[in-house]
Amino acid sequence: MIRFESITKTWPDGTKALSDVTLDIPRGQFCVILGPSGAGKSTLLRAANGLMKPSTGGVVIDGTPLTAASEKQLRQRVAMIHQHFNLTTRMSVAGNVLSGLLPVVSTARALSGWFKPEQRHKACALLARVGLSPAHLKRRAGDLSGGQQQRVGIARAFMLDPEVVLADEPVASLDPKISRDILTLIRDAARERNTTVLCSLHQVDLAREFGDRIVGMRNGRVVFDGTPAEFTDERVQGLYHGAQWDDTHETTTDEEASPRLAMVA
Repeated sequence: MIRFESITKTWPDGTKALSDVTLDIPRGQFCVILGPSGAGKSTLLRAANGLMKPSTGGVVIDGTPLTAASEKQLRQRVAMIHQHFNLTTRMSVAGNVLSGLLPVVSTARALSGWFKPEQRHKACALLARVGLSPAHLKRRAGDLSGGQQQRVGIARAFMLDPEVVLADEPVASLDPKISRDILTLIRDAARERNTTVLCSLHQVDLAREFGDRIVGMRNGRVVFDGTPAEFTDERVQGLYHGAQWDDTHETTTDEEASPRLAMVA
């Protein structure tokens, strides 16, 4: 469904955010990206919807290369859930959810609040699905709790029934119980639609609980790619506390002792 083909990203100051990353994420998979801060997780996710242009390599979504010509059409099939919710706080909850239609509705129509009845019904149904009552529809998004705001973000993401959902640290600012509730909502909504989810996290326990697959990144490279069961405590330690990678892909004896961790896609 999503293919990253030898993606490299070098920033203007020479910092290499991604180094030759190749990954295939099949349709319907919940794939979790783990790694320390600065590993390249968010940069990789942003490459999947065109928000980050790679220095070399490319992204293919369902057989279609992501290019300037195809970007607008592909963005209708790829939704994003943000760490800091990315809601318009002064706008109503209903308005924020309906903004998920912006890829297919003109800005003028959206600003005027002109949406079809079936679109409004869908927004209400999605809000109910994420546990928000009709009483929330007219409330300002900024008046909601963090967990409620992220529920609004999930409802917005699914307005166009996306084939791919990118979730960039969606529970970073939430407490453990609410984090599980939010990830359960994302996982269940995705399974209902056979949607592919690419989700970056910091919490190893949540990655093991919700991921069908875990991809570990360090210094812009993939250093682990396997199932939650294969992501043992030893490999967690290697991912977060192992030696630095250099530009020749050489590893330390610790990584050699865990060959799965040192595997580069």
